[in-house]
Amino acid sequence: MFACSTILLTLFLSTNDGLPAMTDDHPLSEKQRKEIVTRNRTVLDEMNRKIAANPKKSGFYSRRGDAHFFLGQFEKAVIDYDKMVDLDPKREAGNWQRGIAFFYAKQFEKGAKQFDLYNSIDKVDRENEIWRYFCQAKAYGFKKARKTLLKYQKDDREPFPSVYQLFSGKITPEEILKKIEQAKISDKQREKRYFYAYLYIGLNLSLEDKPDDAKKYLKKCMTNRWGPKGGYGPNYMWHVGRLQYELLTRQVGK
Repeated sequence: MFACSTILLTLFLSTNDGLPAMTDDHPLSEKQRKEIVTRNRTVLDEMNRKIAANPKKSGFYSRRGDAHFFLGQFEKAVIDYDKMVDLDPKREAGNWQRGIAFFYAKQFEKGAKQFDLYNSIDKVDRENEIWRYFCQAKAYGFKKARKTLLKYQKDDREPFPSVYQLFSGKITPEEILKKIEQAKISDKQREKRYFYAYLYIGLNLSLEDKPDDAKKYLKKCMTNRWGPKGGYGPNYMWHVGRLQYELLTRQVGK
């Protein structure tokens, strides 16, 4: 977002400066990590002021929810995304951020329902179904999650069709990366595909309770140049990869 042990999502502790306690080499420098914390605390302060002045503006809760999520405050992120939906129900179906926050707040059934709702407005996006699978695997187990994988009639953007085959054992991570390497695409497109492949291979290995293998891919996701600069969605997912790595690191360090 998993078959990993429940302590994975409960051992995310912070030091006094708001940074997660690390026990191995982090791909980001201490300066970069402090900048992430400072930037998102600044957003929180700004949104708190704006919400106090205009508590009916749904967009303020969305931005504050993002900041909470990026700081690893998953339950607070859920509260803000829920408030956004309360104020503007039309935004509920497309609010994939809420589904991811549900997953990390361990509200797996709600997460699965959120991604079912998203599928009602977009029946092509396999990234949505990947998260639906993650939530269902945690809520109901792998067997049921695999049995209820959605059937797609149209191809989505690569590498998602390939990543999707991981769940049914039709392809290996190495084969996914080989396809990206051999594809006749621009360097920018190749970097983009690598970003998502590293992210979702790492997340899936986390799901399967293989933290050491997962961290190797998540590190590559974090050092990918395209992800954090690719726009709102890719930047959000870059933070997902960072947070998942930090959760795994804390687990391994215990």
